[in-house]
Amino acid sequence: MASTISSGVSLKLRPQFMVPKTTHFRNSSLVSSTSSMDGGESRFRELKVAREVYPTSHSGGLRPSKTASLEKDPRALWKRYVDWLYQHKELGLYLDVSRVGFTDEFFAEMEPRLHKALKDMELLEKGAIANPDEGRMVGHYWLRNSALAPKPLLTQQVEKTLESISSFAQQVISGKVRPPLKDKFTQILSIGIGGSALGPQFVAEALAPDNPPLKIRFIDNTDPAGIDHQIAQLGNELASTLVIVVSKSGGTPETRNGLLEVQKAFRDAGLTFARQGVAITQENSLLDNTARIEGWLARFPMFDWVGGRTSEMSAVGLLSAALQGIQIHEMLNGATLMDEANRSTIIRNNPAALLALCWYWATDGVGSKDMVVLPYKDSLLLFSRYLQQLVMESLGKELDLDGKRVNQGITVYGNKGSTDQHAYIQQLRDGIHNFFVTFIEVLRDRPPGHDWELEPGVTCGDYLFGFLQGTRAALYANDRESITVTVQEVTPSSVGALIALYERAVGIYASLVNINAYHQPGVEAGKKAAGEVLALQKRVLSVLNEASCKEPVEPLTLEEVAKRCIATDDIEMIYKIIMHMAANDRAIIAEGSCGSPRSIKVFLGECVVDDLD
Repeated sequence: MASTISSGVSLKLRPQFMVPKTTHFRNSSLVSSTSSMDGGESRFRELKVAREVYPTSHSGGLRPSKTASLEKDPRALWKRYVDWLYQHKELGLYLDVSRVGFTDEFFAEMEPRLHKALKDMELLEKGAIANPDEGRMVGHYWLRNSALAPKPLLTQQVEKTLESISSFAQQVISGKVRPPLKDKFTQILSIGIGGSALGPQFVAEALAPDNPPLKIRFIDNTDPAGIDHQIAQLGNELASTLVIVVSKSGGTPETRNGLLEVQKAFRDAGLTFARQGVAITQENSLLDNTARIEGWLARFPMFDWVGGRTSEMSAVGLLSAALQGIQIHEMLNGATLMDEANRSTIIRNNPAALLALCWYWATDGVGSKDMVVLPYKDSLLLFSRYLQQLVMESLGKELDLDGKRVNQGITVYGNKGSTDQHAYIQQLRDGIHNFFVTFIEVLRDRPPGHDWELEPGVTCGDYLFGFLQGTRAALYANDRESITVTVQEVTPSSVGALIALYERAVGIYASLVNINAYHQPGVEAGKKAAGEVLALQKRVLSVLNEASCKEPVEPLTLEEVAKRCIATDDIEMIYKIIMHMAANDRAIIAEGSCGSPRSIKVFLGECVVDDLD
């Protein structure tokens, strides 16, 4: 391609600068005293400042040295590109790590640790308790190769579920399974959150045909306006909507709330929800029992040994994909082929190990830099959001496997190319150097026979290609490292391979830094705190209701509410609860304003006789 892609844009492909030696920084603490709001007592807080330290591994020894400059000589860089380029011929997938500056010495020092990580992954696949905090096996790799499962019963469960998914989807698409009042189902409304939504959303965006047999919508939050919008968009097609409810336990609040809201919409429309409802959940869960008792249309299993963020190849992702006409067996095959490649003990021939190696180099093994994911294909836009959960929920851990506090993790964010040119490439090129980039490149622009030239010798896809290559070169010229993953085209096989590639890379990296990638205690802590807020809200409502039932009504100050709730330490949260209630016409501010908390007096609009507990 020519060095210019428009009259005003010139791509200077030769890097101009040398990178200085890398300095490692860690957070150090200074102590600063502040006055307490309660009585002048001095409290202490930590101020974090950067100080130079020698990098250490999780075991306390020196981490591999990282002092080399990035290679800028064009011929040497070409040799590095060729030497380190990984290709999977059958999948049409390439991995280029040449623009990550790890040295031969670093590779040699890391190789034994990578081999240990590969051994850990081998044991995981054989059924070892890879999630020790929850005492669970980790078996998402069995979903695409059931023969790997350590017990015949597990193999049978995987195979039976896949057969059931394929059969049910075919019957729905053909009209053999139909809604009560329509000839066929035309829409899918998927209710789930986190891994129960992000994987299916990504796959739908990437692979659904332009005119799928069933179109899909998602309720993936407990935002009332968002739920109302999705239901309103369905309109009269609610009667031909298949509702898929995805929750491992059946008790996830956001999913439960979405289900209750949708069931209300069905009642308001005079429809019977059970005849259009499908549950994907763990056997004998609250959701499973509800669906069985109420006679829902179908139920599919979730397994104890599959986490939400690695559940795309289970019923969680496969059912909705099959209903959209996506070839799920091809997706599974692509993942299987990538899994086989990721078992190679030759690191150069193991793409997941190469990714983990690059992440360790780029982030110093302590998450010191962010991962910016830039897919140059509209259909892969949601890949960065999918990876955000997969990487951050897996690697973002306070403690390592030995119980030491390490605060690990890699921050992930992204956009799509070439939208990134008009969003944050400016900062990536010239601003703070706190990241490395992963480009996702797709070689095929359009189906064969559909391309045309905008101008002599240049297509629309050539511009996209030019922006990707130009951005990669411009970033590297200013010492910004990058990885490039290339696929021939976006197909079920290549999408399955991408999912499998990053699932394994996360597992290998977790082994390198000695953490449990398969639990999420921080998420559970957030759920617990949310429950405490809602419990406090019920107490506030009870106190306000009692005051509102008096004659005359007794408006209360925040302090009075807090005292009667026996929660004076929670007065700020009580204020926020009341402000939210007032904004939604569930409480009345009799005096003052929410902008001046101490001034307000509040009561309910009516006396509620029923017990609020």
